[in-house]
Amino acid sequence: MKLDQIHKVYFIGIGGIGMSALARYYNGQGKHVSGYDRTETALTKELVNEGLVIHFHDRGEDLLNELDPNTTLVVYTPAVSEQFGELVALRKAGFTVIKRAAALGLISNEFETFAVAGTHGKTTTSAILAHVLYHTKEQVNAFIGGLTTNYNSNCIVAPNSRRMVVEADEFDRSFLQLKPNYAIVTTIDSDHLDIYGDGDELKSSFKKFTQKINPTGILFAHTDVRKELDLSHPKAIFSYGFDRKADWVGSNLIYEDGHFYFDIHNGDKIYERIEFGLPGKHNAENALAVFGLCIEVGIEEAVLRKAFATFKGVKRRFEYHIKREGLVIIDDYAHHPTEINAFLKAVREIYPTKNITLVFQPHLFSRTRDFMNDFAMTLSLADQLFLLPIYPAREEPIPGVDSEHLLTRIVLEKKVMSSKATIVEDLKQYDHELILIVGAGDIDTCIQPIVNQYR
Repeated sequence: MKLDQIHKVYFIGIGGIGMSALARYYNGQGKHVSGYDRTETALTKELVNEGLVIHFHDRGEDLLNELDPNTTLVVYTPAVSEQFGELVALRKAGFTVIKRAAALGLISNEFETFAVAGTHGKTTTSAILAHVLYHTKEQVNAFIGGLTTNYNSNCIVAPNSRRMVVEADEFDRSFLQLKPNYAIVTTIDSDHLDIYGDGDELKSSFKKFTQKINPTGILFAHTDVRKELDLSHPKAIFSYGFDRKADWVGSNLIYEDGHFYFDIHNGDKIYERIEFGLPGKHNAENALAVFGLCIEVGIEEAVLRKAFATFKGVKRRFEYHIKREGLVIIDDYAHHPTEINAFLKAVREIYPTKNITLVFQPHLFSRTRDFMNDFAMTLSLADQLFLLPIYPAREEPIPGVDSEHLLTRIVLEKKVMSSKATIVEDLKQYDHELILIVGAGDIDTCIQPIVNQYR
């Protein structure tokens, strides 16, 4: 089905962060957008307010009375069961039914596409890239796996732009549906081993992704990625990082009067004191990749500097909720040991003398099992830990894999097994200087109750 044949788009799992971005895009294109989700959330309420029609129960074959297979595209999330009633009925009735990744691929074929891939950092990097490109004359459409603070959305729609930024997700090998003109690959640490089996298969898929890039396009790969993958496609490949051997090198990262600055080197050219709003070397490297790629595609330095200085970040990525002399509360989406380690390191750089209280919810039984020792070591870097039960998402429990077992491996004197229901009361039993709320499941529902307690 071609884009001009689509009049209605129906989403199964419309409330997901990736699915809702697609829904917002199609709504912005004047399509009639509707869908199903399992539960009502703040995000689904926002979508309804924007004019989308959403229900929260499986309507099965009854849905067929409202949709025409000749003009309706059905998009579903891989998180939904193949036996879900509506999905079965729509397929049986001959509707065009595709996964979210295929829908993104369908759209990206119509645009000059900038894709950001990586096991960590892709949401922040794609948000930075979208913010920069939106401030050029050409502007940009963007699909981001988080809510950008600048736009309060995970989707940017620019009707007259032929450019597109997309977060290229490795989960379910979704990114192999894309054929970008330009790409950034931030990291390829082992993850989603329930999908890939092992790290070698994950690396193989990332290499296949790089081979999807237009032969005349540009690839920016972190130095660690360049070392891991034998990259020969596309024609122009650049490495980046705080590594002197990189093509684009970051250096001199400093925190000064509440602002962050770093320098960028490319050959003999030096871009001094680039101001960027997010702390940490990992975020500076994300910004470095965007800066280098944008320079290579011809964007002026002045445009980049202005956009970098005004970038406010992504919700749940190093997001401050309280910032006063006696107490700081920060929330972050980190859910892999490497991400948590980078986050804690950035926090320590800003607050070297404060005791860190970490509230953490593990995400997925399989990830907790695969990285049990790494989680134990990383979580031990806090001064005090409140550990919540594992958020299962799409998974069934795995015998012997739970937060109680993880807690026994963590080398901390101050560690507490908590829960969403008791976390506020548990925190009240102690004094705190710096509270970090971390995880990718539904721990976000704990943020406001915790903040309200201390505000």
